[in-house]
Amino acid sequence: MAFNKMLLSGPMKRRLLLSFLCLLSLCLLDGWLTSNQGLLPVNVLRNSSSSPTVTVLLWHWPFNTSLSLKGDVCWDLYRIPHCKLVDRRSFFSSADVVVFHNKELIRGHQKLPVDFPRPPGQRWAWMSLEAPVHNGNLRRFAHVFNMTISYRRDADVTVPYGELLPKEADGRVTEDVSLNKSSLICWVVSNYRRRHKRSKVYKELKATVPVKVYGRWTKTPLPSEALLPTISRCYFYLAFENSLSKDYITEKLWRNAYLGRAVPVVLGPQLSDYRDVAPPNSFIHVDQFTSVGEIGKYLQSLAEDKKRYTDYFKWKLKWRVKLHTDWRERLCKICPQYNRLPQQKVYSDLEAWVNAKNT
Repeated sequence: MAFNKMLLSGPMKRRLLLSFLCLLSLCLLDGWLTSNQGLLPVNVLRNSSSSPTVTVLLWHWPFNTSLSLKGDVCWDLYRIPHCKLVDRRSFFSSADVVVFHNKELIRGHQKLPVDFPRPPGQRWAWMSLEAPVHNGNLRRFAHVFNMTISYRRDADVTVPYGELLPKEADGRVTEDVSLNKSSLICWVVSNYRRRHKRSKVYKELKATVPVKVYGRWTKTPLPSEALLPTISRCYFYLAFENSLSKDYITEKLWRNAYLGRAVPVVLGPQLSDYRDVAPPNSFIHVDQFTSVGEIGKYLQSLAEDKKRYTDYFKWKLKWRVKLHTDWRERLCKICPQYNRLPQQKVYSDLEAWVNAKNT
């Protein structure tokens, strides 16, 4: 007994205790990191990757409307690390990516910096959220850009007008969306052109069922604060795009219809494009019917059947709408994709890519 006490006394006892505490700490730390990643401090998450910071230079602000880039914008607003947004052209020589918004290039308000030596490895990105018909002549941009930023799902960086994100289960039943409805169908339109397919469908539809129209075209514009409340009083909303282009699904679906609590009747890209991004039984596509008259009859019968109508809102139990309206978020999305994209990629025929038909 005295021998055991002698062995555990003095320096040896302290060394054994220290070793035990170190081993215990390592075990606890390893278990915490592997089973509780969500509990890591913010600064650890931010610096957990050894990836270098990607510097993104915006050559000109879209539509000449600038936003603040003070601080670590991508991290502070969107939790995207290692991403530096700048809009000062003095960063040109050190920028990894230079982004050019198409509208200003086409209108001649801005020019490509072709007179400056382009740093080795620097990528130029073409950005547009317009439908192809509004992008102008892009033939002059052959062999210029290495990256595309667009609503298109096959773009290098996809920036949709909106998307659905999983909703945390709260057990609440979907609201009674059939209450306080005073109009069968409504449509908000300012840019009305007779040649547009949506105008032709509207004209045939209103001959079958009543359609309430708002917007500059009918001299009944809606202030922004009145838009969604007005749509919410309609059973159906005509989410008709002004261009029928691949993946071109705008705020007419995401904001006006979904957030306005009206069932969207959609006209735009093909049915499969909508099915790829929207929940089943959450919209009605014009192409699902053989005639516009058939659409009108279906909408009338659906509005009269509360259960069938309410079924179009079941998606709200699992999903929520996220709108993308901040250009900074769109630019920040470049950084997570940067190292995954081919370094030597060049769009030899940008116009052909932009004008690609639905497949």
